[in-house]
Amino acid sequence: MKCLYYLTSTLDSTRKITGDLHEAGINDWFIHVLSKDVAGLKKYKIHSSNYLETLDILRYGILGGILGLFIGFIAVLLFSATKPFGSDMPEIAYFLLLGFLTLFGTWEGGLAGIAAENKKTALFHEDLLAGNYLILIYARKEAEGKVREVMRSKHPEANLAAVDPSFYNPLTKLERI
Repeated sequence: MKCLYYLTSTLDSTRKITGDLHEAGINDWFIHVLSKDVAGLKKYKIHSSNYLETLDILRYGILGGILGLFIGFIAVLLFSATKPFGSDMPEIAYFLLLGFLTLFGTWEGGLAGIAAENKKTALFHEDLLAGNYLILIYARKEAEGKVREVMRSKHPEANLAAVDPSFYNPLTKLERI
């Protein structure tokens, strides 16, 4: 599933875009709007963005889990070599230590991600501060042409700002068009 990023400057344009996409058969779950005008989005019942799109919880959580796994491997190697708790320590304890440190790293990474702006939508930070609306349209391969046609024919005021071949992979890089 691709994510198409469109920028528009007015709430009225955003409202018309979401209406036309609904008429084209695109469900509300596949259209999310980022804006500092949350009240305007609520007024017109426009589906606003969620925490995964605005915060970097997933990316930091994955990186924290990888770091926790790495530290867990080092700790298991050290404990198995030095045997600080005696030689009769069951092997399951090493697996539990590895699992605990991996989960702890994931948890800590997620907490750090709550404090960070999503790396992909951060590219549009200045646009959002200027009052623009960022429309994220998730399109399956068969619906992408329909979305692009609706946007090209009915909404030339909206600029295609980026295309993400995999929005839900938080480790990929997004570049503006």
